[in-house]
Amino acid sequence: MGNTSPRLISRLKRKKRIRKNILGNQDRPRLSVFRSSKHIYAQIIDDTDRITLVSASTLDKEFNENKAEGKKAEIAKAIGILIGKRALDKGITKVVLDRNGFLYHGRIKALSDGAREAGLIF
Repeated sequence: MGNTSPRLISRLKRKKRIRKNILGNQDRPRLSVFRSSKHIYAQIIDDTDRITLVSASTLDKEFNENKAEGKKAEIAKAIGILIGKRALDKGITKVVLDRNGFLYHGRIKALSDGAREAGLIF
């Protein structure tokens, strides 16, 4: 038996429940969010063609050049604004939020608020 934490098991159960109802297509691709203890990642995915259309994270060169200072939630909001701008450049306006089993609170909420601020609709 492994040492899988109960928090991870709970998140993966939530993820499974959420993903069986969410599907991204060409009209409304899926905005998938993942957070680790140091970084946050966001991708806009078309599940029908199985391709990533747009991505942004705290590891991007463009983000690190304009490094946002402050709390993790403020950095997550900056990533949301960045992915929103990149999506609008590609012509994507409507998305479906996939919070990946994380609670809609803190950094996940900040990222989605930033994406809405940039012009995405979900």
